[in-house]
Amino acid sequence: MSVRVRRVYDPPEPEDGVRVLVDRLWPRGVSKDAARVDEWPKELTPSTELRRWYHAGERSYEEFARRYEAELTAPEASELLDRVRELAEAGDVTLLTAARSPGESHASVLLRLLDEG
Repeated sequence: MSVRVRRVYDPPEPEDGVRVLVDRLWPRGVSKDAARVDEWPKELTPSTELRRWYHAGERSYEEFARRYEAELTAPEASELLDRVRELAEAGDVTLLTAARSPGESHASVLLRLLDEG
């Protein structure tokens, strides 16, 4: 199973495999053709409330990650996470995000959960 995180602004690469956009909002300045997104599971992304809370100021990434993991236990989010896990078991998957720091974003939480299996 190979899952990685990349910025949606980076050009697609052959080793990306299935490209999954994990942002709730479409990234600014990127056309759908250029992004080459295969799947866009919006309900897998952090809620609007959690996203706003995290970006409102000095919030800890650890608390954000804990709250996001709690959101991922909801039935629809859990099913979508299982879907991405199935894609990863079948081949390479790239989680795409517009986040400036993917390592401190919801994409890294997803990556960790997928790696834990």
